[in-house]
This record gives sequence, C-alpha cells and structure tokens, in this order.
Amino acid sequence: MQTTFPQLLLNHASQRPTGTAMREKEYGIWQAMTWQDMAVLVEHLACGLHQAGLRQHDHMILIGANRPRLYATMLAVQSLGAVPIALYQDAAALECVFPINNAEVCYAFAEDQEQVDKLLEIREQCPQLAHVYFDDPRGLRSYDEPGLQPLDDLIAEGKAFAAQDSGFFKAAVVKVQPDDVAAMFFTSGTTGNPKGVVHTHDSLLNRARAGAEFDKLTHEEDVLAYLPPAWIGQNIFSYAQWLSCGYVVNCPEDASTVNIDLKEIGPTYYFAPPRVFEGMLTTVMIRMEDAGALKRGMFKYFMDMAKKVGPKLMDGESVGFGDRVLYALGNFMVYGPLRNNLGFSRVRVAYTAGEAIGP
Repeated sequence: MQTTFPQLLLNHASQRPTGTAMREKEYGIWQAMTWQDMAVLVEHLACGLHQAGLRQHDHMILIGANRPRLYATMLAVQSLGAVPIALYQDAAALECVFPINNAEVCYAFAEDQEQVDKLLEIREQCPQLAHVYFDDPRGLRSYDEPGLQPLDDLIAEGKAFAAQDSGFFKAAVVKVQPDDVAAMFFTSGTTGNPKGVVHTHDSLLNRARAGAEFDKLTHEEDVLAYLPPAWIGQNIFSYAQWLSCGYVVNCPEDASTVNIDLKEIGPTYYFAPPRVFEGMLTTVMIRMEDAGALKRGMFKYFMDMAKKVGPKLMDGESVGFGDRVLYALGNFMVYGPLRNNLGFSRVRVAYTAGEAIGP
C-alpha cells in the first residue's frame, strides 16, 4: 500500500495515541514523547511554516543531532509537500554554501548556537536564506539578526493558526502523494561539488518495508538514533522504518554519552558502521589485557569457540553435541555478560554497512 510519511504519523497517532514514539535523554533522564504528542507538534510546526511562506516543492535544510524536534520539523516540511534536506552538523560553514544555493534553500532549522553561527557566517553568500529557526536558545538570546527566530515562536504561531483553521493540516497531508519528493541527500563531494540525490516517499518506504519484512520488525523494537541524520542509512533505520513499523526511536543526550545510553536502552534493532564495531572490539581487548590470567584464558578459549561454532549456528548448520554444550557454557560465562556490558543484551537484529569490516 502506497502512502507518505505524514500519513503514517497520523495513522499511528490515531491507532495508538498514547504509545511511545520517541525518547530523548535530557540531563540524564529519558523523556518520552507519544505519537499523539508528535502529531500535535508536527501540526503546529507545519502551520507555522505555512504562515512563514513555505510551500510545495520548497526546500528547507536541517542541521543538528538526532532530536524529536528535528524529526518533527522534517515531518512538518513533508506535510506541506516541501522537501527537507539534512546537512552534516560537523560540516564547515563553507561546505554548506553549495547545497543551500544549489537547492535554492530559503528556510533552515539549526539545533543550537554553533549551527546558527555557521549559517550567519555564510548568509552573504546565500542571500535567499531568509528564515533560520533555532531549537536550543542557549547563547542566542542577544542575537538580533533578521529572519532569526526561536523554534518555540514558530510553534506558537502555528498553534494559533491551527486553532483558527483546524482542518488545514490534515487537508495538506492528504494532498501529499507517494510519488512526491520526500527528501534530498547530498553526496560527499570528494571528487567535485556534492550532488543532490532525491527520493520520493514511496522509494524510501519501499526499501524500509522490504527490510522490515525480512527482519520481522514490529512496533515493539527499540532503536538508538546516534548516526548523522544527513546520512541516508540513518534516514532509513531511524526515520523511514520508524514510521513504517511504529517502533521507538531513542535519541542520546550527546555524542559523548552514546555508549552509556546504549546500555540503558538496550536496543533490539541496531545498526553501526564498521568503525563502531571495531572500536568496541578494541576497547574489549584492551580491558582484557588488564584482567587476571584466569579471566584472560577463559575469554580466549570461549571466543575461539564462538568463532568456530557461532557462524554455523547462525547459518542453521548442524553442530556436534559437545560443541553445543561448550557454546552454551560460553554464553553463560562470557558472551552473555559481554553483551550486557556493551548494551546488546536485547539485540535481535544487527547490521553493519560501508567499508569492509575486520574479522
């Protein structure tokens, strides 16, 4: 069945309004947002952006980490038939000039002062960038640049508009078609200027559904969103499949707390590039060097057993009774505690992609 991202949001909000859609960690505490909360926020943002002049086929850039309000802004933009473009938050200011001008971007979402400063620095080179909305006001209260506005103000304006025209938002969502452009992703541009790659609602959701069906994903999954929103892989795992399946996306407090947050959430569905898994392996091996001789010996023995038996078990091949017993013992003494320490106790499906991964 063909549909769109905003329509999926409304479906979830209608079918299970009190179900958790997202969690965000703030000051060490996980804050939950329901599907109904998300739908209301998206409606107010969409109405506010409509008031500000955002129309079908317009483009809006978003620069920031994974946050519920960034995801809500993407949905609001799509609800109006416009196109969100996420840029890498660690990109230098000059690296943002080409995508902004190439896509003729007039609207921007900036997470915090760092991203706002970046956009203000290049504003003379991007004269059409008239509206910049920031989420985190810290350090920005004294800024008085034209077109710079807190996201809270945009939400308040949208709320007032929605109160006057309660049917506008749903009518706008109905107008959006599966074949409409849903997002644009820019390539790295290592051999020249970055190239904008467009995807429709249907193309993204088609891939998301195919993966979900293969892995039997349900609304009961927990996912940790810690990779850049500008990367299409993150968009599939934490946005397209999130709305397709209706599972919970968890946003870490900060890049430096990802490992702690991973242990606290215990995701059931996990994706990481090879460098993340290799970093975990390095950390484990370094810690084992400081362990006692007995622990080191036990670790080495059972890891060798895992390399021997694990692939066969995963491929459904037959394994001897003795190896099965030793593998089960290793799971009790080494593999289980290690998974728990890394935050993988509940992982049911895990993926890696990108460059080649070491053994």
